[in-house]
Amino acid sequence: MSSSSALMMSMSSNTTLTRLQNQNLVPRSFSSSGLPPKSLLFHKYPAAPSSALPLRRVYSSTMGMAHPDSAMDAVQRRLMFEDECILVDENDRVVGHDTKYNCHLMEKIDSENLLHRAFSVFLFNSDYELLLQQRSATKVTFPLVWTNTCCSHPLYREDELIEEDALGVRNAAQRKLFDELGILAHHLPLNEFTPLGRILYKAPSDGKWGEHELDYLLFIIRDVELHPNPDEVADVRYVNREELKELLRKADAGEGGLKLSPWFRLVVDNFLFKWWDHVEKGTLNQAADMKTIHKLTW
Repeated sequence: MSSSSALMMSMSSNTTLTRLQNQNLVPRSFSSSGLPPKSLLFHKYPAAPSSALPLRRVYSSTMGMAHPDSAMDAVQRRLMFEDECILVDENDRVVGHDTKYNCHLMEKIDSENLLHRAFSVFLFNSDYELLLQQRSATKVTFPLVWTNTCCSHPLYREDELIEEDALGVRNAAQRKLFDELGILAHHLPLNEFTPLGRILYKAPSDGKWGEHELDYLLFIIRDVELHPNPDEVADVRYVNREELKELLRKADAGEGGLKLSPWFRLVVDNFLFKWWDHVEKGTLNQAADMKTIHKLTW
């Protein structure tokens, strides 16, 4: 496999598709009939060399464990130990990096005040409906909760650490929208992601896991084809404002076990509906405030 950052691959045979799935370049939910007929551009994101990023690595007793959390889903366990989150201070200055595993342990969040950079994408279609996803049952944090279109982390690698115009975060969002929902990169131009703001929050998931994130909120309006990856996503749906309000009501009443992610609920309660006005008016840039970091309490 070439080490270049982009590789055009032929998808003409099921053998090739299986090989790509085994290398985690194509979500398992993709089938040969569901892929474009000619070719796809796949991005590989090599870890940044230490010479380029001389920041400290955070080590802990959980590093190097032979069989950590053996009951954890294999895909999620691999991501928890291979993905390196970007550690920041409360002013969003990069201070280091650590595994996704360590960054989501509430014990470490509380004892070491580990805070990592994240993003939340809100994708609207041309009817101005918002795409929601239900997180898969195998997710380590907040399984089966409903949330915004895509929620994840920029990783500690050169193209996702670019500060200017939040380009690193937008690169990460493009990568994860493909990983989770199968949306091809060329359907999500980087310049069409609008960073609207940043929030800082802490929220436990259960007794062991949780979130402590400085979260970039990205809006984009595109009609896209979806191919959800079942390792990441249990369900998807578009909602208009009234349908979202009904979901909020059901979540508050505990109907049907419906739950919403804490970060999504914080955005809904503080920003979403007024920003939705700007989505419909085509004035999103007027709503943007990337200077303020809103510290919200869950």
